[in-house]
Order: sequence, then structure tokens, then C-alpha cells
Amino acid sequence: MRSRARDKVRIILLQVRSHLVSLRQEREWFRERCGVPEEYFGVINLVDEPGITWRDVRDADTVMIGGAGAYSAYEDHDFTAPLEEVVNRLLDEGKPLFGSCWGHQFMARILGGRVGPDHERSEVGSYDIELTEAGRDDPLFTGLPATFVAQLGHNDRIIKLPSGMVELARSAACPYQAVRVLGKPAYGTQFHSEMTHLQLRERLEVYRDEYMPDPEEFARLSERLRPSPDADGLLGRFLDLYT
Repeated sequence: MRSRARDKVRIILLQVRSHLVSLRQEREWFRERCGVPEEYFGVINLVDEPGITWRDVRDADTVMIGGAGAYSAYEDHDFTAPLEEVVNRLLDEGKPLFGSCWGHQFMARILGGRVGPDHERSEVGSYDIELTEAGRDDPLFTGLPATFVAQLGHNDRIIKLPSGMVELARSAACPYQAVRVLGKPAYGTQFHSEMTHLQLRERLEVYRDEYMPDPEEFARLSERLRPSPDADGLLGRFLDLYT
């Protein structure tokens, strides 16, 4: 049940970005999807501020963890141990937590799952996401179609789900598209619920040399992108349910 007006919800977005354009895009798109004013939306880029502590997030109503262009969740970085400590306390305190792409993978890793590269299951573009039985019964996905469109861009994935998580959605190529920590208001999505299909195209322009340098192939991918209204509304639903 929604406990306060959305424009009064205090959010902190944790970022793992060294590319300035994608850093700005991610901040704008998360805030847009959440529908909160700028003064209630804080950001911490862990690349610049690796020594995160509980004091940095304790006053937030919810914490979100974004993606990462140049960092893998299965590797250790300067911010890995401090972030693990913070995320574990967020879970212990029952504070609402949402991880997107890298954040989703990091949550699974620290709970005992396995994350790694899997180029055979890489997904870049608009994909159909199918809810599992647990997903159809979960309040975050209640009322959504059994299959909906979402935007993806990843080479890494959750390979083994930890025992403390449940799978809520999958795609034809890749399992664990959406997960939840059992008994907690803590979710992760491999897909980018902060991005529309037009914003995904903007992001791919930033990384096109890495993902798809051939201009004809890039044009074909752009033409295949589809709107994702159900996934686009997921962060707002999360806030309405848990804050």
C-alpha cells in the first residue's frame, strides 16, 4: 500500500559509471521513471565515492542500484566490499531496494549466487519477458500481462540463483530476468526498467562501438526496438507498494 505522496519519497541511486554521458542518462531516466522531484533524488557514483557507508543511505526511503558500463558484478573493485556491507544492512533493515542490470547481478552475488559472462545468452534490444508462477503471484507484477516487453543490454548474467532469492521472470534466452529476495521488499531486474525503447537507442549510440559498430546492423536493431509500457512503469509500482 502506498504510504506517502510519490513526490515526497526520498530515493538514493547508487551508480557504477565512469562514462559521463551514460552517468547523466541513467540519473535522468531513473528519476523520470520514479516520478520524484530532483531534491528528493540523491545519487552516489561508487566509481568516484567507493567508500560508501550506512550513513550515506540510512535516511533514504528506498535505495536503487543501477547498471555499469565498464564494471562486472562478478569482479572485485574498490567499492565492492563497502557496497556489500551496505546492501546486506539494507536487507537486514527491510529497507526497499531495487537493482537494475548490474545492481540485480550484484545482489545475487552477495547472497551466494553466481554471476558471470555468458555471451551466448547476451541480449541487446527489446525482448519478451515471461512471468514465472511466482512472478504472477508477486504484488509487484500483479495485473501485468504474463508476457511483456522490456529493454535489455547485457553480456553478463546471474548463472546460479542463491537460495534466498526467487525467480519472477525470464526471457526465451536468459533466466532470472526478475528476482526477489524472499520475504523482503528487495527486487532485481536484468532488464532496464528505467529505460524506454527510445532511451535504449540513445544508450546504444553511446556504446555502439562496443556492442554494434556496423552501421547497417545498428540500423536493423534500432528498427526492431519496441515500446515497453509495462516495464517502464515498474519502478513507480515499486515505490507505490513499498514506500
